[in-house]
Parts: sequence; structure tokens; C-alpha cells
Amino acid sequence: MEWKNIYRGLMMGASDVIPGVSGGTIAVLLGIYDRLIASINGLFSKEWKKHLGFLIPLGIGIAGAVLLLSRLIEWLFKDYPGPTQFFFLGLIIGILPYLFRQADVKANFKVNHYILLIIGAVIVSGMVFLHESEGVVIEEFTLSTYVLLFFSGFIASAAMILPGISGSFILLVMGVYATVISAISNLQLTIIAVVGFGIVLGILTMSKLIHYFFKHYRSGTFALIIGLVIGSIVVVFPGWPESTPFLLLSVVTFAGGLFVAYVLGRVEYKE
Repeated sequence: MEWKNIYRGLMMGASDVIPGVSGGTIAVLLGIYDRLIASINGLFSKEWKKHLGFLIPLGIGIAGAVLLLSRLIEWLFKDYPGPTQFFFLGLIIGILPYLFRQADVKANFKVNHYILLIIGAVIVSGMVFLHESEGVVIEEFTLSTYVLLFFSGFIASAAMILPGISGSFILLVMGVYATVISAISNLQLTIIAVVGFGIVLGILTMSKLIHYFFKHYRSGTFALIIGLVIGSIVVVFPGWPESTPFLLLSVVTFAGGLFVAYVLGRVEYKE
């Protein structure tokens, strides 16, 4: 068991609660994205025990963060949205040099790779124009409601596993974010199970697709992923705070994000 994956899972789970921040992005920041994809696909191979050793601690961390930190993240996002997002902005910007180094951009990237990078950045940054609808908490549940929640989980998780695309943001767009967060906070197991089933199927489906491209078009896939991460800067950027105290706090949290990125880069991307 790779127990240090628990802290990685905590970071991924905490980020997944925040609209605009992707758990896939955090996996890239932590240097485990390709292993994550390979391990999910490896569950159906002869080496499934080895992959479980990677995924179980990660899953414990993610579940722990979602269950234990959802209220804290909700509070931070509600009362200090700017500084909170500036922290993640610092994380994303700070880790980019390590991503370029890992992809060995100078040696491997050609014109078509830069085009893919730009396409990825445009796709994610364009999400800022999507209509967000947090909506009210659904209180009456019918079959159609559960179908909506299932497909919301499926689509959100398929997006979630892609760097730069926030699963929570997709839930916002689909109008079920408030319902899902409320269900997690109040342990409404039926709703959690329906959404969770959709999430599992979405992750399995998308991971197979990504694994294929990693295996056959590694540099191109890396280029697209870097583009997705760069595009997420536009999505996460909350705008400049209007008050001086919040501006100063945002500067501090941004610097904190850069520092954490530096530490992660030294630890997770060490040669």
C-alpha cells in the first residue's frame, strides 16, 4: 500500500469540492496523473493487487476530504472565495515549469503539439462562458430525479478526471451542485450512492480513453493536458478583490500556493 497517497487523495478530494478546481489538475500537480490512469485501467488486469495498493489509499484520502472537509471548503468558498481560489491559482501556475520539464517540451514538442496545447487551453478557458446554476436543494425525489443525479455524476466524473475541467463546475452547470453537497454534508446515503455509481462509471470510461492516448500518443496527450491546466488558470481566476484587506489576503494565499507548488515540485517531480 502506498500510504502517502492518502495526503494526495486529501488534496484531490478537497479540490473536487470547489467549482472551477479539478481533481485531475491536482493529480497532475502531484505528479501521479499517468499512474492514476494506469492504475484505474489496471484493476482489470493480472496485476490488479498492485494497482489496488495505489488506489485504495488515494480513495481513502479523497473520500475523507469530501466527507470531512466539505463543510470547511464550503465555508472558505462562501466567505473567502477570492483568497481560496488565489491559493489554487498559485498552485497551478507554480507547478507548470515542472510539467514542461516532465514532458521535455524542447525535445518532444513539435508544431502539432503546440496546437494541441492551445486547443486544450481554449477548451477549458471557454468554460467561463458556461451558465452556472447552483440551484436549490432538491427535496422531492422521483425516478427522473435519480436519473438526473446519476448522469450528473457520470458526466462530472468524466470531466473531473481530465485536468483543468472541474467536476463540481459541471454539477453547477447541471443545477445539482447544491443537492449533492447537501447530501454529502447530511449523509443522505441514497443520493450519495446514486451519484457515486455514476461517478465510478464515468471515471472507468474516461480513464480507458485517456490510457489509450497516453499509450499511443504520449507527447500529444501531454501537450493537451498541459493546455487543459493552463486553461484552468482562466477558470480559477476569481477577479481582483475590491477591498484592500481581501487583496492582501489573496496575495498571501497566492504566494502560499506558489510555495506549496514549489515544495510539491521538489518532492513529487524529483529526478
